[in-house]
Amino acid sequence: MPTIHQAGSLSRRGFVQGLSLSALAVGGAGVLSACGTDSAQIDQAECQSTDLSSKEKEIIFSNRIGYVDPVKRKDTSTLEKFEQQTGITVDYQSDVNDNESFFAKVSPQLQSCKSTGRDVFVLTDWQAARMIDLGWIQKLDHSKMPNVDANLIDFLKSPSWDPNRDYSVPWQSGMTGICYNSELTDPVTSFKELLTRPDLKGKVELLTELPDTMGLMLLLQGDDPEDFTADQFSAAIDALDSYIQNGQIRRFAGNDYVDDMKSGDIVACEAWSGDVINLLGGGKYKWVPPEEGFMLWTDNMLVPNQAEHKANVEE
Repeated sequence: MPTIHQAGSLSRRGFVQGLSLSALAVGGAGVLSACGTDSAQIDQAECQSTDLSSKEKEIIFSNRIGYVDPVKRKDTSTLEKFEQQTGITVDYQSDVNDNESFFAKVSPQLQSCKSTGRDVFVLTDWQAARMIDLGWIQKLDHSKMPNVDANLIDFLKSPSWDPNRDYSVPWQSGMTGICYNSELTDPVTSFKELLTRPDLKGKVELLTELPDTMGLMLLLQGDDPEDFTADQFSAAIDALDSYIQNGQIRRFAGNDYVDDMKSGDIVACEAWSGDVINLLGGGKYKWVPPEEGFMLWTDNMLVPNQAEHKANVEE
């Protein structure tokens, strides 16, 4: 049985903060030397905004594609029902392709204590932890969110990076494994196969998400993604770079790997479990947990500093 690991733990190690796997594809393993810690921390007490929820019944919501049922499907849309029940209008935007690209999009505003133009967005636990540490996220009022405390399962109640869920609420959890097109390739059951089979060369994509991809690379090396040394991580980076250099990996992608699977540009990839059903429709697209093990993750709702409709979000 494949082993299960928490994807979020990688981000807690200072020497991997800020590493971009897309940059690795360009710069090779030497990119590791450019890693460092974020220097954009702010004093949240000095970055306050006036909440306009009592006057403006609206929310601007950024999320990943496929993370809510069709927004405009009449009489069945969750957002439509929410709007009818609360009187709050939701401007729903599917503009989170991956954590790093979204971080790059909003960090200039957040580190300057300016509005991102969003009231709530959804990011994976390791990126949520990063933003909370930087002082970029508003504290939530649990007295206004009784359903959260009543329905949150024990596994998700107290993450190490937000033990009381003061700043975050889980949106969705899932697993990171392998997806392959059964009409175009034989089954791919391990990360080793994905990165070494000659028939897959140039037809494979990995995720830009550091904890997912490097977690699986550490497993491939026989190391523990939740307890590793700098040398082990460096060796995993070197191994990943070798698969870039030999052409096995076509590119690193966010949710847009779905488009490349549909077009046939790739036949197998590192993938999130929910995408295979929600975005690819299942059928010929198969999701499997790698034999080496798989990563668990949680995406979380966060209210950024200078958001003007926090009370609407809490409702």
